[in-house]
Amino acid sequence: MIRVVLADDQALVRAGFRMLLDADPGIEVVGEAADGATAVALVREQVPDVVLMDIRMPGMDGLAATAQVLTDPALEQVRVVMLTTFELDEYVFEALRLGASGFLVKDTEPAELLASVRAVARGDAALSPGVTRRLIEHVGQRVRPAPEPQRLAGLAALTAREREVVALVGEGLSNEEIAERLVLSPATAKTHVSRAMLKVGARDRAQLVVLAYEAGLIRPGWMA
Repeated sequence: MIRVVLADDQALVRAGFRMLLDADPGIEVVGEAADGATAVALVREQVPDVVLMDIRMPGMDGLAATAQVLTDPALEQVRVVMLTTFELDEYVFEALRLGASGFLVKDTEPAELLASVRAVARGDAALSPGVTRRLIEHVGQRVRPAPEPQRLAGLAALTAREREVVALVGEGLSNEEIAERLVLSPATAKTHVSRAMLKVGARDRAQLVVLAYEAGLIRPGWMA
């Protein structure tokens, strides 16, 4: 059973998401919060598998709440997915830098919502290729921050093929698409992704996307 906490200041949004999630026999909503501070307290109490966190909330916003959750050693296994009204929300990239496992727009299709929750619960990311490309293009107009020192060391340890794979993850490609681009088997592409994540200390593909951008492995305008 995948245990989920919902954090959004709009009761109607929480009610809609809860109805969809609770209808799935493999998912259970274990709590709701209308602001960031309440969300953090609830997550510490329930220790869910996945938190659906609205970026914009009164008081403590979703970014601050996410930072508290993802830096708490007791919540190491908790995964956070950001909720936003806009696909190109300027705060989404910062949330991914903090360690969020992806993001969903609030009008996402029910099937995509459920698939994203399942994906994040098993350690994958909730990032569609198309949205990833637009997000990188959007944030590319800002100054690119430098990767953290430990991730720079991890980057230096990557093989040439692994760096190539990380760049393609950064473009939003799936393992199957990477395999096709590099003429590999999907299993081999998956292995390269897993090894790269281990070397750079990335929790999931979402953090690989951020790292690829920060390290200059991809730049806006490179993506078709």
